[in-house]
Amino acid sequence: MNQLLFERSTGSIGPNVFARLQTTQLLNSFGPAPEFRFDGGEKKHAVRDDRNSPVAPDRDTASTLWAHEAGVNALALERFDGKILISGGLDASLNIWDLEQCGNPSKAHTFTPVATVPRSDKTHKFGITHLSFYPFDSAAFLSTSYDHTLKVWATERASLSASFSLGSKVYTHAVSPIASHLLVACGTQHPAVRLVDLRSGSNVQSLAGHAGAILATSWSPRHEHVLATGSVDGTVRIWDIRRAGGVIGMLDQEDSLGLYHNGLLDPSGKVRIRASAKAHSAPVNGLTWTDDGAYIVSAGHDRRIRVWDAASGKNTLASFGPSIRNSQLASVTMFTSPVGLTHPGKELLFWPNETEILILDLHEGHVVTKLRLPIAGVRSTDGAQRTNKNRIASIVWRGSGGGGSSSGVAMGGSNMAGAIFSAHLDGQIRAWIPRLEGDDNEDEDDSLDEANEEKAKKRKALDDVFKGLMGKKITFT
Repeated sequence: MNQLLFERSTGSIGPNVFARLQTTQLLNSFGPAPEFRFDGGEKKHAVRDDRNSPVAPDRDTASTLWAHEAGVNALALERFDGKILISGGLDASLNIWDLEQCGNPSKAHTFTPVATVPRSDKTHKFGITHLSFYPFDSAAFLSTSYDHTLKVWATERASLSASFSLGSKVYTHAVSPIASHLLVACGTQHPAVRLVDLRSGSNVQSLAGHAGAILATSWSPRHEHVLATGSVDGTVRIWDIRRAGGVIGMLDQEDSLGLYHNGLLDPSGKVRIRASAKAHSAPVNGLTWTDDGAYIVSAGHDRRIRVWDAASGKNTLASFGPSIRNSQLASVTMFTSPVGLTHPGKELLFWPNETEILILDLHEGHVVTKLRLPIAGVRSTDGAQRTNKNRIASIVWRGSGGGGSSSGVAMGGSNMAGAIFSAHLDGQIRAWIPRLEGDDNEDEDDSLDEANEEKAKKRKALDDVFKGLMGKKITFT
């Protein structure tokens, strides 16, 4: 660090390079932060999944705090200030959290919700499937549920602003981060993508073409009318919502050349589509774009993550190895590191790998860091809902300064140097933060103090033995 500061002060490296070196170091140093807890007010005894006895409060206090006792299934975090976190439970409730409640990030803190929306006939009736903030302002957020509805909420009042019935189970939704059309793309049990216009309050369009339920939707951060969708039929379709036919391309796992070299691009510029093209050999339940719109990332039940060149549609053949796990019939929330935090071509992918979070190199596929839970899953003693391996249902990035296509170029908010929050089916929200350089030094100092103390004890014991022997007169006969 001192060498970097010296090179920066002498002008050997520029401010952007210096910033990227520091943020890359932080991105590679994430670890669990059990000192940050989320208490939704449901304080009950907990039982570990691997034991039948209650958890002792003094041994594992975090296990007795619940963000949503039935399980946390969805999270959303606004990208402007990195301050407001929304959580949705399997019990259909919503909690709003203020992450700036914690004034000093170096001390333990238990967050409490600033507002709660309980289950009722006027709110959601079944579990929350997906959450997102309004793209231009954190004053409103959207939620979808197994109760067939998309709802719009006022954040400050935690009140319902609008509700749309879609007629079938809703798995996911997406709002364009750059568009002015305010169309919400909803993936449902129906094979057609539903587009809901927030301005007119109606279902304005359906995009037909998939042969099964839609599990993933994601708008391009570069072109406001371009949408990517993934289905249980294994296909990923790219749509231009202005066109009558809609679909403008399909991603093909066997295409490593792209449109310009595979013979599918006519001299007139028209693209021919292979009807048999499949992005995955199993259902596709994860889609995201890099912030600059250069790459599309897809994930499927075939335990594969694929990275695609967005301009040509070619499979970049990035290999993430056999450690990827993905088997839930639900949308997977993954994201890439915001552009500007790493050097070009060194972006990272954050992947919820069932019971752990993998931080992966987006282009080479190797694992940079594994974030694992320190404890087993827990359940309530009053009979409720046992978790299966404590699966991670959702992850969100805490960044600030976001706008347009950016998901937040500044790591963390006003009181943290970056954070990831994860939703778990054991009812808890967990925090993961980067290790700062000072923290490591403090750990080293603590270990040195302990070692010195142990040496002092041994030395004292030897001195006592020596004095005991020398204090007696020994006679030899």
